[in-house]
Amino acid sequence: MRKKATRNLIVGLDVGTSKVVALVGEVSEEGHVEVIGIGSHPSHGLKRGVVVNIEATVQSIQRAVEAASLMANCEIHSAYTGIAGSHIRSLNSHGMVAIRDKEVMPADIDRVIDAAKAVAIPADQKILHILPQEYTIDNQDGIREPVGMSGVRLEAKVHIVTSAVSAAQNLVKCVERCGLEMADVILEQLASSYAVLGEDEKELGVCMIDIGGGTTDIAVFTGGAIRHTAVIPIAGDQITNDIAVALRTPTRYAEEIKIKYGLALPFNIDQEEVFTLPDATKRLPRTLSKKLLSEVIHARYEELFMLVLAELQRHGLAHLIASGIVMTGGASKIEGAAELAESVFQMPVRIGTPQHVKGVAAELNNPSYATSVGLLLYAYRQQYEGGNPELVVRGNGMRVAWSRVKTWFQGNF
Repeated sequence: MRKKATRNLIVGLDVGTSKVVALVGEVSEEGHVEVIGIGSHPSHGLKRGVVVNIEATVQSIQRAVEAASLMANCEIHSAYTGIAGSHIRSLNSHGMVAIRDKEVMPADIDRVIDAAKAVAIPADQKILHILPQEYTIDNQDGIREPVGMSGVRLEAKVHIVTSAVSAAQNLVKCVERCGLEMADVILEQLASSYAVLGEDEKELGVCMIDIGGGTTDIAVFTGGAIRHTAVIPIAGDQITNDIAVALRTPTRYAEEIKIKYGLALPFNIDQEEVFTLPDATKRLPRTLSKKLLSEVIHARYEELFMLVLAELQRHGLAHLIASGIVMTGGASKIEGAAELAESVFQMPVRIGTPQHVKGVAAELNNPSYATSVGLLLYAYRQQYEGGNPELVVRGNGMRVAWSRVKTWFQGNF
């Protein structure tokens, strides 16, 4: 038992609209993250990424955590948890301060970040992330690591992400009612980007589209830093609902049909191709056209991609993503979705599967696990690499309080 207590374990918890996934990772002496436990359970109690039934959500989390704990042969006490939903807001901000000792110190970084986040935020929102994009010292811009550099004026451009206070509190409440401590709350598309994007893509410019069950989450990177995040309330569940309505079949059958026969490109399907539709009323099974099914799916995916394109164009980002589009999430797996996306965006599109972790590789080679694997990688950077200097993430907690106390002492004594 003593040996197990010394294992370097981290846990990622993806509380999604369609399923809850818990991953247990063990950090090796070489610094690799190996997944040793996977737990997944259908999600009940969430709608479009937001908790609408606490009891049902708690039960789903418990089942997933128990399965992961059993597989990893360990007890789970805390987890890094993802958050999503239409309540997520984001904006870019700018701050400027004088460099105290003519050389940039960590305290100066803290002060300029505080200056950048001094923006008006609605009372029902809380800051979730403050993500530095670049620093400027005396008109020299494009600086990523300003500590130790000389100058008199320090400026910072940051990307601020906020979430609804009530939505975050309800998520924390569900996790804590399962007997777990919330190690941190992370924006889901930010977590997914750790798992599926390469540094070259982030540098050149890339848009990641995470198509989940309840929401489609967007993250745009250029110059190695995050530039824009957005949430679109159309995703896999809406496609399933469209199929259920069009084919007049229960939702559970519509989901099976989507997975088994779904195709986003109807143009190459023969009108004569059919499939058998199970019927909940015990009548004889029906046969329906695959082309009709594909047309329903095609219409919703095309609408989704057009909304993403409009979002990119509205913020002047469409011409900056030279690497193209990376699609991930469970609903990105449907056949023909990538080809349809290429025709809409007129740029390269690939399906992003989780990278940078070891263990149970076959099972994790699936876009559905992008967020949960990304949560593990985020946790690793926070715990074992002293945090990512590109990622200032805190809205509360002891670490923030202590950081502010140190900054105050350094600035006043």
